[in-house]
Amino acid sequence: MEKQLQREGLNHLLQLNKDYMSKVRMQSMFNDDPNRAEKFSIRYTDILLDYSKNRLNDETMDLLLKLAKSCDLERKRDAMFSGEKINFTENRAVLHTALRSKEKASLIVDGKDIRPQIQEELKHMETFSDAVRSGKHTGVNNGKITDVVNIGIGGSYLGPDMVCDALRAYSDRDIKMHFVSNVDGADLAEALIKLNADTTLFIVASKTFTTKETIMNANSAKEWFVKSTGQDDISKNFIALSTNTTAVTEFGIAEENIFKFWDWVGGRYSIWSSIGLPVAISVGMDNFYNFLDGAYNMDFHFRHAELKSNMPVIMALIGYWYNNFWQLQTHAVLPYAQYLGKFPSYLQQLDMESNGKRIMHDGHRTSLSTGPIIFGTAGTNGQHSFYQLLHQGTKIVPADFIAFKQNLRGNINHHRALISNFIAQTEALMIGKTRNEALKELKGKGINDSEAETLANHKIFEGNRPTNSILIDKLTPYSLGEMIALYEHKVFVQGVLWNINSFDQMGVELGKVLAVQIENELINNDIDKNIHDDSTIRLMTEASA
Repeated sequence: MEKQLQREGLNHLLQLNKDYMSKVRMQSMFNDDPNRAEKFSIRYTDILLDYSKNRLNDETMDLLLKLAKSCDLERKRDAMFSGEKINFTENRAVLHTALRSKEKASLIVDGKDIRPQIQEELKHMETFSDAVRSGKHTGVNNGKITDVVNIGIGGSYLGPDMVCDALRAYSDRDIKMHFVSNVDGADLAEALIKLNADTTLFIVASKTFTTKETIMNANSAKEWFVKSTGQDDISKNFIALSTNTTAVTEFGIAEENIFKFWDWVGGRYSIWSSIGLPVAISVGMDNFYNFLDGAYNMDFHFRHAELKSNMPVIMALIGYWYNNFWQLQTHAVLPYAQYLGKFPSYLQQLDMESNGKRIMHDGHRTSLSTGPIIFGTAGTNGQHSFYQLLHQGTKIVPADFIAFKQNLRGNINHHRALISNFIAQTEALMIGKTRNEALKELKGKGINDSEAETLANHKIFEGNRPTNSILIDKLTPYSLGEMIALYEHKVFVQGVLWNINSFDQMGVELGKVLAVQIENELINNDIDKNIHDDSTIRLMTEASA
């Protein structure tokens, strides 16, 4: 009760601070404080987080940090790392962090030390990925593997697809990576259209080996393989990432080619596990270990840095500030790196599946606005699509801008132009353009006074729009690991602030259950009009015509 009263008091003070900050322009705060950028930024190893272009001041941050402490954030963070079953709705520990940990002490889950299991599976991944890359592991007719098709959905697809794409500069270009997820048959058909079955390796990623979309695609891939090769033995060309050994071996996959992961690894947090095998094959296990090390480095920072200088904590608090006090429920992630083009989609699942909840730990509905709507695309492409709304629309959208000091491909002129746009956009969103500035600009172009007066309002940029800038030395497996872990922990912190369980995903179930029922009715041409509404009946009738 005491902490509840404390939080209510802090929320009241934060609302008063918001009312004050709504009348303040960020640019004036920079003018008043020449050290603002230094004060509101954090540098950790190769990452700089500059959050000075936000609508906040010292009082805002002090109150938000006190709010985090009132929610027992540090204790709950430590509970996650220690293996307590914080995923209480499924009675599971949450230990994706253990997959990249360098600590030696035992970590007991359900009476077993999980660290030896993790190391054993990493060694299995290393042996197999090395064999594929070297040509030691061959296809059915002893040809070197040239293509890998990963069949999975959700975290079994979004993670490895994003990371393989992000690390293309480090990949073995003799092995092409393909990712199939959608139950739409076009997804698999297009992936297979130019492949040689003999030299294609299929990775079937499904923890239970019962996921509808994945198993349907796997069966179709198997049919294509058998038809193309004329052989029923798929053991050299199919492997599985699963816990269901019986179902996998019945499918025809050799037991030694089954890679494990565990109940304490959620799908959207599974890239650090054997789900990352496509990454290991693409870039090599040494780079995959560097990827794990980068994530561990961010774990260390999250666990040991003071809250006021803790990157995930600060990013989470700023997001909470906008979502719950400014009613800004959308957040853009804008990487100025073509290699990170799939990163926003990855974060959509990480954030929206984790914190898209309305029920608190005590079973009651929250009165707070929870998980934000996440969207974005690679800069500078986004500047020519939705940035119009960011600059002049009626909605204010807080945004993370991400860039790298060094380029991996292309010449320095391209990179300088890219970085210039990265920096300019955050400045433009903050300072905007006044009507007087617009008039002066129009008249400077020779436009007469009357026309300038008419056009000026269309040229106004209100500015004062908030952004975070994340500047990293270079895109490497290590820095990518750091960045993913940064966002993982941000999501965790916000879940604590909202008092929800960030680690189940029950919202994905209902539609899937109904889809099975509807599919059976369509197969049998027997629509049950007693259990469906008129719209659903009409759609089923039209679809089956």
